[in-house]
Parts: sequence; C-alpha cells; structure tokens
Amino acid sequence: MVSSAAQTIARPEPATHRLTVLIALGDAGRAEQLADVLAASDDLAPALAGSGVGQMADVAIADEAGLESRVVSSATPIVLLSRRAGSERMADNVLAVLPAFADGLLIAAAARLAASGYRVGKAPPLEIAHGDFHDDELAREETPDDNQARPALSPREAEVLSLLAEGAPNKVIARRLNISVHTAKFHVAAILIKLGAANRTDAIAIAMRQGLVLV
Repeated sequence: MVSSAAQTIARPEPATHRLTVLIALGDAGRAEQLADVLAASDDLAPALAGSGVGQMADVAIADEAGLESRVVSSATPIVLLSRRAGSERMADNVLAVLPAFADGLLIAAAARLAASGYRVGKAPPLEIAHGDFHDDELAREETPDDNQARPALSPREAEVLSLLAEGAPNKVIARRLNISVHTAKFHVAAILIKLGAANRTDAIAIAMRQGLVLV
C-alpha cells in the first residue's frame, strides 16, 4: 500500500542580499583598505571605481575627488567622506557625510542606512525634494521624535548596539558576546523599545543621531 503521508521537503534558506558598495576615493590606497574592511561583512560587496559597477551599485562611498570624477550615478545614495567642515549645498543623493578617515565599521553602518534611504551622520544642512532636513534629521517622516528623553542603555545593550551597527545578526552577536541567541534577541528587542525604533535599521539611525554610536 502506498503511504498517503505528505512528504516534507526541506527548502534552503534564502541567501542574504549583499549590498553592492561602489568605492570612489581619490586615494587608491585608502580605497583598497576600505574595500578590505567592507568585504569582511557578510552583507556588503565592495567594488572599486573603474570596475564597471557604477550604475549597478546600491550605495557609493566617495570623497570630493570621487564626486568630481562622476563615476557615481546621480541616483545612487552616497556616503561622503569629507575633509571639509563647510555647509555648502551638496547633491541630493549625498545621504551621509562622515570625516575623511572615519572608522571602516562606521562607514559600513552609514552605507547600510543610506542604501535604505536614511539621511544620517553629521551632514551639513541640505535641501532635498521632500523638504529641508538638517544634520540631526532623517529623511523619513515616520521616524520617531528622538529629542525626547529615553532610558539609558545598559553596558551590555551598548555592546549589542555596537555590533548591530556592524550589521551583525543575532547569531554573530551571541557568539561575539558569549551569550545565547535567545539572550541576544532579548537585548536587541530591549534596544528597539528604549530607542523607540521600528526595526534594527531604525535603531542604528537613531543611535547615530544621538551619538550612541560615535562618529
């Protein structure tokens, strides 16, 4: 007799989407060094300017020389590494401005946020299509008001937040901090609640605005 029991077919988990990050810096050595740092992240796929990735990039990291070379598409979100402290108007697709020699992990965090449409970092005042946003604002109408008082993060939550900014999933957070995945999920949930964030990306954006993740 043929069994009528339904067979369970194991389906592979979908692969994590990797953001294609175009690196367009005037200093070739700095560009290669940054590419090596970003390549260590499971969710980022860095490519140097001149590799033909320009129009396909999800986000670009550029300096003034990179912008002038026009290798970055006008539709690509840009994280600008700048030596300037001025407030001159920049292109609308510059969604984050960081110091020229910002830490690679912070650059990676800003790239993830910019790719998601957030305006982050210590950018000068910019005029964009949806209105005027200053350096302490995100171009997201649904973002909660971050000026209200929020509970302070515990030392452990601060460590988890730092790993979130690196793009670490719960399993990596658990391994790095030598805690269980369940505990890691608990800390992430607590951070979202304390910051009033809708999701992990929101939490990083809010944390960068409030200086909890230092630039």
